Amino acid sequence: MAKSSSLNIRVVEGRALPAKDVSGSSDPYCLVKVDDEVVARTATIWRSLSPFWGEEYTVHLPLDFHHLALYVLDEDTVGDLAPRDISGTSDPFARVFWGGQSAETSTIKKTRFPHWNEVLELWATPGAQSPLRVELWDWDMVGKNDFLGMVEFPPQTLQQKPPSGWFRLLPLSRPEEDSGGSLGALRLKVRLSEDRVLPPGRYQPLRALLLDAVRAPAEEDTASPLAVLEEVASGDCRRDLATTLVKLFLGQGLAGPLLGYLTRREVARTTDPNTLFRSNSLASKSMEQFMKLVGMRYLHEVLKPVVSRIFEEKKYVELDPCKMDLGRARRISFKGAPSEDQVRESSLGLLTGYLGAIVDAIVGSVGCCPPAMRRAFKQLRLCVAERFPQAEHQVRPAPGQDVKYLAVSGFLFLRFFAPAILTPKLFDLRDQHADPQTSRSLLLLAKAVQSIGNLGQQLGQGKELWMAPLHPFLLQSVSRVRAFLDQLVDVDGDEEAGGPARALVPPSVTLREGYLQKRKEEPAGLATRFAFKKRYFWLSGEHLACAKGPEGQERSSIPVSHIRAVERVDEGAFQLPHVMQVVTQDGAGALHTTYLQCKNVNELNQWLSALRKASAPNQDKLAACHPGAFRGGRWTCCLQAERPAAGCSRTHSAITLGDWSDPLDPDAETQMVYRQLLLGRDQLRMKFLEDSSLDPDLEEDTGTCPEVLARQRAAAARLLEVLEDLDRAHEEFQGQGQGKVAPGPPAP
Repeated sequence: MAKSSSLNIRVVEGRALPAKDVSGSSDPYCLVKVDDEVVARTATIWRSLSPFWGEEYTVHLPLDFHHLALYVLDEDTVGDLAPRDISGTSDPFARVFWGGQSAETSTIKKTRFPHWNEVLELWATPGAQSPLRVELWDWDMVGKNDFLGMVEFPPQTLQQKPPSGWFRLLPLSRPEEDSGGSLGALRLKVRLSEDRVLPPGRYQPLRALLLDAVRAPAEEDTASPLAVLEEVASGDCRRDLATTLVKLFLGQGLAGPLLGYLTRREVARTTDPNTLFRSNSLASKSMEQFMKLVGMRYLHEVLKPVVSRIFEEKKYVELDPCKMDLGRARRISFKGAPSEDQVRESSLGLLTGYLGAIVDAIVGSVGCCPPAMRRAFKQLRLCVAERFPQAEHQVRPAPGQDVKYLAVSGFLFLRFFAPAILTPKLFDLRDQHADPQTSRSLLLLAKAVQSIGNLGQQLGQGKELWMAPLHPFLLQSVSRVRAFLDQLVDVDGDEEAGGPARALVPPSVTLREGYLQKRKEEPAGLATRFAFKKRYFWLSGEHLACAKGPEGQERSSIPVSHIRAVERVDEGAFQLPHVMQVVTQDGAGALHTTYLQCKNVNELNQWLSALRKASAPNQDKLAACHPGAFRGGRWTCCLQAERPAAGCSRTHSAITLGDWSDPLDPDAETQMVYRQLLLGRDQLRMKFLEDSSLDPDLEEDTGTCPEVLARQRAAAARLLEVLEDLDRAHEEFQGQGQGKVAPGPPAP
């Protein structure tokens, strides 16, 4: 049985960070490390002491991880560490202590902003409770080294209570004056979950119940697994559950029936059309996650050109007189500082120009919208129109506007397009967050797109009356959007909205592609840096192929079935960051290594994730490998002098970064559903089984006819039986060794 640990980390924002630049500000970003291995890096927020990131990562962890660390750093080359040398710089290196062991990084000469990105792996005895301590020192050739600071993170912190909220950044050394004052605070939300994923086939009965539930009448279905999940899930768990359900049903080709089932339940319980899908219900969260899973390429095609233009032009835009900075807007006038009217007129022209491009792109995108999304919107509209026909229900305060339009535009505009415009980094539209001036422009545009998505019903209301100059353009766009929505749902609805079933690793579907720097094993006489060549890679369930460019026809490939390990490479091996190795075995049993360099740590983790999942079924995986390279007649990591020498570091199958584009894993997803169902098991038993047979008035009290109640009792009994079978299976495999998979019944 495989044990799975996943860590959900949301780096929200910082507050009162120290100024590290000569301008009195900072350019902060955050690094996330697991056991001193970088797994994620946020974007840099330029010129801010109270940065907002809002970035979220799901990291799949090894069984024996001990330490999570987050570092807030300044991107600039001015400021990070205290000068200790007469030259005004330092020669820093780091020492790591854990469980009686220690390791050191390399020394970086003459800098106050060192960048190591080195992996130091230490082994602690089981049950050790000592904290992981990192000390920073300034190396001196003469005399003793100077202490720069330290940080500790107790391993039991995550196990006792997941950290959530504001955390003060303590100085690296004991007295606060060593750091020159307060280091500010960081707002974090961390959640650790551990699961033992049973062998394939064990989850088939539960999956069958879940799939059967979407075909049942929603209003009578209170004992189905999906109805129970809807009752017990809340908050962040509801969003995670929605993602899991959408992935699970999408993998079976049944995402459409799932969304239809949840929509019917939501609509049946709603009496006021003005509140429809306004809460974070399981139905709304599932539709939101569905759009991200199947529609991200569509989103990029629609919004990326205009978003890139806004970032590049860096125009000053402001309509709110309370926020106008006439000095900053000086460039728009050749006669000194402009007036408020001039700024408003210039801003209005810029905003309508950007909005025109956005609306044109959206209303002209019917053909490139994924058919799965179009069919999902069609069944959503039909369900809402049936529940709230125009003759009886009209949305206030604008009579005549159909709620069936708002149901679709509320998801597409308010939960998809507008959030992507507001924070492009979170939707992979940009590599970095916007600077404050561009961020304000994006905020105004997102507000305008929300108003269009609301079909202009709330224009002129609320406190933001300064948006009034945009109202004529917004109202003019509403009719175009209504026509667009009509075209969008004009699609054949006979096929299931989930599209074709997607396995964990589809054989022919490209899982990931992009440029990487490629290098084979040490070629004789070739300089290290020049041995890497830029190539375009494609990864499917069958091959890892590459060519000189995306259109290249002459491709070389590695069969995925030949992969024996996918590991990071120490930065010191080639003096290059973000390098990984793919170890393969040929038909004769010989091992070969291909080195690939990524452009950043997030891309590195995404490729590690995809490659490890693609090669997960492979047999004869290596238990150990070399994190270095064989150069100059020896391994750089362990200094062994023979190339075939046994690996000096164990291999990994985890610490992979999970995101919306990850391959699907039906067993892990069903395990998460099972864990959530356990929360409602007692409630289900008490409601339908334990006392109901003794209460003859139950049918009268609940208003449920005996036939329906009998079906609900049977459904509840079947669900409880499946849960008990899974309980026994977990107990059966509890004694198995970590990572071992016991044989289970074959999947039908």
